Amino acid sequence: MGNNTSAQMNIDIDLITACIKRERKAEYELYKLTYRYLMSICVRYTRSYEEAQDSLNTGFMKILTNLDKYKAGVPFKAWIRKIMVNVLIDEYRREKKHLENIQHVENFAELPNMAELNNAIVSMDVEQIHKYIMALPPVSQKVFNLYVVDGYDHKEIANMLNISEGTSKWHLHNSREQLKGMLTKVN
Repeated sequence: MGNNTSAQMNIDIDLITACIKRERKAEYELYKLTYRYLMSICVRYTRSYEEAQDSLNTGFMKILTNLDKYKAGVPFKAWIRKIMVNVLIDEYRREKKHLENIQHVENFAELPNMAELNNAIVSMDVEQIHKYIMALPPVSQKVFNLYVVDGYDHKEIANMLNISEGTSKWHLHNSREQLKGMLTKVN
């Protein structure tokens, strides 16, 4: 994750202070400024737009209630991203309905031969990639997003999803194999 200045979020400290004081106009302004970014995170972890919108609203409320803990030296975008991902993982844990999809495969080593998949993904647009990721089984989709998109390691993912590191590695491998299969059908 490089320091991409065009993707930086210009959130004024005065706006944050006003939100901490519960000024509705400031809260609405912060919501408008962060909406697209937070929604881009939510759609990767949910199955529908409505579910993503509900998660975004839950996450935004958590951001508002924790603004007094925000430290000005930390990039605001990274801070809200972490809160949003944690909210999404908490919601996922509460659902538990997808846990039957978990296959416990221990000590599965990640295979290094993913160059073809990575090259195919580079040539696609974001909408196509998102569509393929959304077609993955729920647990594999979450592991793929957490590992590839959000940069968590297998130990962190295992703790978040209450699975073993081996199972996390298996889901990453499984999602990559499925994506590779989807991409070879297209190309």
